[in-house]
Amino acid sequence: MNIQSLWAATAEPDVPLSSLQGDRRCDVVIIGGGYTGLSAARHIADSGREPVVLEANSLASGASGRNGGVVSPKFRVSFQSVMQRFDRDTALHLYRTGYEAVDSVIETVDTLGLSEAKLTLNGHIAAAHNDKALAGLQATSQWIRQETGTRSSVMLDAEEVAQMTGSQRFRGGMLTPKAGGLHPLNFARGIARHLHGRGVQVFIDSPAQRVECRADGVVVETARGRVHAQQLVYATNAYSDLTPVTASLHRRIVPFCSAIIATEPLPSAVLASLLPGGQVCGDTKRMLRWFRVIGDRLIFGGRGAFGKDGSNAAYKALEENMAEIFPQLSGQPIAYRWSGLVDMTLDGLPHAGKLDERRFYAIGYNGGGVAMSTYMGARLAELTAGRPLDLRLLAGERLNPIPLHAFRAPGVRLAAGWQQFLDAIGH
Repeated sequence: MNIQSLWAATAEPDVPLSSLQGDRRCDVVIIGGGYTGLSAARHIADSGREPVVLEANSLASGASGRNGGVVSPKFRVSFQSVMQRFDRDTALHLYRTGYEAVDSVIETVDTLGLSEAKLTLNGHIAAAHNDKALAGLQATSQWIRQETGTRSSVMLDAEEVAQMTGSQRFRGGMLTPKAGGLHPLNFARGIARHLHGRGVQVFIDSPAQRVECRADGVVVETARGRVHAQQLVYATNAYSDLTPVTASLHRRIVPFCSAIIATEPLPSAVLASLLPGGQVCGDTKRMLRWFRVIGDRLIFGGRGAFGKDGSNAAYKALEENMAEIFPQLSGQPIAYRWSGLVDMTLDGLPHAGKLDERRFYAIGYNGGGVAMSTYMGARLAELTAGRPLDLRLLAGERLNPIPLHAFRAPGVRLAAGWQQFLDAIGH
């Protein structure tokens, strides 16, 4: 059993980067070397300004290098609920934003020539685990057809889902054609390689230890250097507790562990039965399970322990869930297992905004950050350039610190246990 990720084992060589030494000056200093920070750096450089990226560990060491690589326009909240709570225009804005996020990944791959990212857009299947969930998918699909006038989602019956996934466990589903998957670590390294090639400074092993706001700008200090800049972007998401400089952002999110397993290479007959159309798939349980085929393996992921690391119990649960959905994989050896942190916000939405006139951030991707973090990086470039943005529900002023955040862990574990119980009894 290998505890490194399948992505790390199959990635292109890392970009030759070093830690910050001495003083640097730039227009915008970015803390965080994942998709958000790298995308922001790219678009800031495109605007003629000079960014500097500071990553505390290795490049994309957080969720950007360890996620499932699912590219989707979905949000945790339903468009119907947004329309009921706010209005139709707000719900349509959120719908369009999801597809703009997918487009941002496509544009990045095409413009930078990131063939190593292996982006495929064969669709995403939301597979209903019971009749109530299927009714919810039907309501969403009907809303999309009625309010947008498009067929960007297609309902599937149980037989169609069985044919497309290789599993008989679902009651039906919804196909989103403009969605898919990529190699997440190669995507991040590809953007970094582009930045490195054009002379943008990206430093690894350089955790920000102190931020000083001055009248003429900001200064970010690391163990062996300092960056003087006009503006600062925080792009740390679920890892906002690595150093005290992002403590105010950490108090606005709830990090939790997401775990993934990957099988040994599968026999050709078994492999042919799994997602033959190349779609990615996620179920409708509260404690989400998802899967996709990578080469001759199946990778299977889900919400693990609400803590910092994956546990043996979480990995065992994933193997049991995989065998439940795919009986043909019962007892199949597992080659890789890994985990990492994603985060939740109280409203289930990501947010971008500013802490003050010089400090900006994007955070809270709620487990769906491949497309959205790439999109938010571009929005941060616009925010730092002073361009007015209409983010609506994703505006930063809607994201407040969580009350009693220091006591969140027991409450989150209790809530997770309750969700698991509801899933188990079919609610």
